[in-house]
Amino acid sequence: MSERRVVVTGLGAVTPVGNNVETMWENILAGKSGIGLVTRVNRDDFPAKVAAEVKDFDVLEYVDKKEARKMDLFTQYAVAAAKMAVADAKLTIDDSNRDDVGVWIGSGIGGMQTWEDQHTKFLEKGPRRVSPFFVPMMIPDMAAGQVSIQLGARGINSCSTTACASGANSIGDAFRAIQRGDAAYMIAGGAEAPISNMAFAGFTSAKALSTNEDPSKASRPFDKNRDGFVMGEGSGLLILETLETALERGAHIYGEIVGYGATGDAYHITAPAEGGEGAARAMQKAIDDAGIAHDEVDYVNAHGTSTDLNDKYETMAIKTVFGDHAHQLAVSSTKSMTGHLLGAAGGIEAVIAVKSIKYNIIPATTNYETPDPECDLDYVPNEARKQEVNVVMSNSLGFGGHNVALIFKKYE
Repeated sequence: MSERRVVVTGLGAVTPVGNNVETMWENILAGKSGIGLVTRVNRDDFPAKVAAEVKDFDVLEYVDKKEARKMDLFTQYAVAAAKMAVADAKLTIDDSNRDDVGVWIGSGIGGMQTWEDQHTKFLEKGPRRVSPFFVPMMIPDMAAGQVSIQLGARGINSCSTTACASGANSIGDAFRAIQRGDAAYMIAGGAEAPISNMAFAGFTSAKALSTNEDPSKASRPFDKNRDGFVMGEGSGLLILETLETALERGAHIYGEIVGYGATGDAYHITAPAEGGEGAARAMQKAIDDAGIAHDEVDYVNAHGTSTDLNDKYETMAIKTVFGDHAHQLAVSSTKSMTGHLLGAAGGIEAVIAVKSIKYNIIPATTNYETPDPECDLDYVPNEARKQEVNVVMSNSLGFGGHNVALIFKKYE
């Protein structure tokens, strides 16, 4: 039996650069940053001073207060993004299809703030004062669980937790679920709300966060003076469905997902494999899965974290896979504006990839000032570029050696 074609018909996003897809996209194209001085923690306690926080988010636009109190912030972001995506797809979920609508939303950390709040309560007031909602608010799969409950989607329901590759893995796994016939529709992507004392402490202790105190320059992927990533938060989700159902209901088709590659480094708990070897294999697997030639790829939305090893090794991986074509590719990291949304990064960046195809515009890598001889590709510096975009690869890499590449293509 031939595999079913899978298209993207809806988009939803809550991000540091906008609480809906259109605002996010406009700000990304304008090069506007969502990074500022961190407010969720006391910045005097940490060497890192900046973060990419979501602003002016009101969960009560999407759920009532009683339901919202049972959700960690990462779940609230996911529910909001899911409702936006379903509305954008004009997808009605009812008794005629609900068993064929699945949810696959990844999160790298889950309810970190809930864990901190309840642990403090445990220490100060004892175990009897810990909330009965503590566990179901904290666990990373609850974004998928709550989206299913809120929307009545009763198909396959899952969560890929693969650190910063979680959102991309979830989209790839949802793509496979539709291909093999486990669902006709999937709500897929990632959600994260990690800006808390413990997460900030952990990442600063690992020397992963930028200590640049200037929010306008702290996230500078591929720049010689990069010094770490900027923590972000939010959710990015896609509605994936079979081409057949999309055509039957006259859905607007943003593009087609055609390739998914995933590998493991088997190397180190935090550092990428030397030379980006694992990332290169994931990219090649995605190209093979898509059945396309290397020179058909127009744009790579890079993982591009603004850390020394990631940017250098991802550049090497791109050159390994694409050979001479690597220098004709446009490569950019939108983390320069959104910060790094950890497990939600792959979801947000998939939305951006699809928008790039739809509108033939490639977002810039902002804050790019000083070229690094070890990062020598076309990073679309500082200004978005208008050009024909038919095929986009979106990369996501995570602690533990998780590597994911997704390929989206203009629908024909």
